[in-house]
Amino acid sequence: MTSLTAKQVASADFPTRWGQFRIYGFRLEPTQNGKPEEAVALVMGDLHAAAPLVRVHSQCLTGDVFGSLRCDCRQQLELALSMIAGEGAGILIYEQQEGRGIGLMPKLQAYELQDSGLDTVEANERLGFRADHREFALPAQMLKALGVSQVRLLSNNPEKVSALERTGVRVVERVPCEVAASAHAQDYLRTKRDKLGHIFGGK
Repeated sequence: MTSLTAKQVASADFPTRWGQFRIYGFRLEPTQNGKPEEAVALVMGDLHAAAPLVRVHSQCLTGDVFGSLRCDCRQQLELALSMIAGEGAGILIYEQQEGRGIGLMPKLQAYELQDSGLDTVEANERLGFRADHREFALPAQMLKALGVSQVRLLSNNPEKVSALERTGVRVVERVPCEVAASAHAQDYLRTKRDKLGHIFGGK
């Protein structure tokens, strides 16, 4: 089996409205599908004094950029950056995994199916995809490249915890990433909880 390695391809100062970060660009080659996978890490403060707060965030053009109320992605992204800034240290990894890994156009097709009554899982499956196509090999390799072997993971998704731990990154704590989502996102969040095992309210 070919080993996967994250190669750092860029690094720069990155001031934001949450504070001063450093942005790193990483590329993973080779991948299982043969295409290079890329992601960025926003890093703040000392990552080695204690297990840093880490958020692995999947790209959501509709939410992150356009402020869609169909999901809670933008709110989670902003909460994560705020919490990292509040602690003065941490990492936000931003992956190009649109629509739980199915891509932007299929995601919009899934939206259309959801408008006819399907939930997010049913819509993905109707289009011939798994409920969640994401892999988390690149974030794990990025953490290792940054010298981080244990983290406090900011996530409601137990699968992210398991995925990181399978690669040898120890998750010492799962920190909830819960936001007050709009009424438009209630069915979306219910499906996350009931069909994908996401944890809300500590349950």
